[in-house]
Amino acid sequence: MLGFLGPNGAGKTTTMRMLAGALEADEGRASIAGHDCVAARLEAQARLGYLPEGAPAYPAMSPRDFVAFSLRARGFSGDSLKRAAALALERANLGGYERQPIGTLSKGYKRRAALAAAIAHDPPVLILDEPTDGLDPNQKDGVRQLIRDMAPDKAIIISTHILEEVPAVCSRAIVIARGRLLFDGSPRELAELAPERQIEAAFRQLTLAPDDDGNTPEAAA
Repeated sequence: MLGFLGPNGAGKTTTMRMLAGALEADEGRASIAGHDCVAARLEAQARLGYLPEGAPAYPAMSPRDFVAFSLRARGFSGDSLKRAAALALERANLGGYERQPIGTLSKGYKRRAALAAAIAHDPPVLILDEPTDGLDPNQKDGVRQLIRDMAPDKAIIISTHILEEVPAVCSRAIVIARGRLLFDGSPRELAELAPERQIEAAFRQLTLAPDDDGNTPEAAA
């Protein structure tokens, strides 16, 4: 499980959108489970579950209807659709809110509805952009446990500003800033970069340091 870290504007969401096929890169290539995200977009997307920033969903739909809609778009029908939808709603812990219009739900439950849709087709690859955004501490713990439960069978990329999540759920972390890869290693190795041996301190040390041309993030902004 990979923690994808960087300051605001570093390009995390843009990178995730390119992997999801929502944006096309100016150069280079990306693939999902061996399928090129541009040349074989449908094959790549079929193997991907994507939770975008902001948890977009149709506000008039209930979580149950939204998950079913997402599954139909992927070719599910009949009993297989019902089973997949029921399991996703249960795993996202939507409780008594699965029939309530999404537009009336709290930010946290909207996030859960979008997460349920992302995992419903049981993809081998998950890209989760701020998966615990808007959740209370108990809900965050629940989502982190769900992610840990899925990790043995899936490749998971998580973008987060909550750095405590990295050692909690990730086995690998990368840090980007100003269009460059600054770190790629384990959360422990990241923490050990700082004298305090803390991920937060190491993150600041990496992302606030001048680049090879002497530019600081403030000067580049």
